[in-house]
Amino acid sequence: MAVVGHIAKAHGIRGLMLVHLDTDFPEDRFRVGAEFFIRRGSDVQRVELTSVRFHQGRPLVGIDGVATMNDAGAMAGLELRVPPEQLKELPAGTFYHHDLVGCQVDTAAGEPVGVVKAVDATFGGSRLVVDRDGAEVLIPLVDEICRAIDVAGKRIVIAPPEGLLDLNS
Repeated sequence: MAVVGHIAKAHGIRGLMLVHLDTDFPEDRFRVGAEFFIRRGSDVQRVELTSVRFHQGRPLVGIDGVATMNDAGAMAGLELRVPPEQLKELPAGTFYHHDLVGCQVDTAAGEPVGVVKAVDATFGGSRLVVDRDGAEVLIPLVDEICRAIDVAGKRIVIAPPEGLLDLNS
């Protein structure tokens, strides 16, 4: 399933929770009646939003069955997930982060770099977090560096500027 948000913390005494977004479509995704899946240990549960309002660009949500600050606090850190078929189709040249995880990264010269283990997204842009023989290499997710992305083939071809792959050595 695709992660669309993380429960950050309880907000107030009535069981509301602040959510860190992992979606570019928060108003579509976070609405009353929306269903998500959460995992607690090996148990996967379906949850439904009973209230939603946005506070400083992030949703404050109420979840059915979560009525107190303690209940909400116990959910901090949980991921809100949806089945991939519920995701919007993206324009050409854009990708969901979870689609990039597991991609093999190679240079344009054919040298293996490693495997994408995560995508860091900040207001300044996104970076691929690549596992290179047990070390992390951060690669900016920009057209100038990431020359070809084949999600179906799980492969990314990069043209790194000199020294980029050695920055974290």
